[in-house]
Amino acid sequence: MANASGMGSGMSGATASGTVETDETRDLIASNKVEGTAVYNRQGERLGEVYNFMVNKRSGQVAYAVLSFGGLLGMGGTYYPLPWNALTYDTNQGGYVVDIDKDRLSNAPSYRSGEDPFSSDAGYGSRLRSYWGS
Repeated sequence: MANASGMGSGMSGATASGTVETDETRDLIASNKVEGTAVYNRQGERLGEVYNFMVNKRSGQVAYAVLSFGGLLGMGGTYYPLPWNALTYDTNQGGYVVDIDKDRLSNAPSYRSGEDPFSSDAGYGSRLRSYWGS
């Protein structure tokens, strides 16, 4: 059932202070709850965590989950965009699972903290799609 804000029950609208509370429903989850979630491969090895995700401006669909790896306190790490449809949430792991081994990930297109290849490199998206076959 939708509340006055048009969100399903379990989601909150603006509070008295004007901030929007975030939560999750059976089918929806707020982006800030996805960021920081662990990512494992099928062998149970932790590969990193979801740093953020890239959303197609026109369709509204999530295109990539950006996996962070290394660095200290989220700084200085390496970022690997993975096709969103490659991630499956596993309640037993308490994180996302991908069918990718460490070698394939380490050879994937990546970027370092402070770089923005999506904006600065016209061929970056094509290389990602080619590498992941998406």
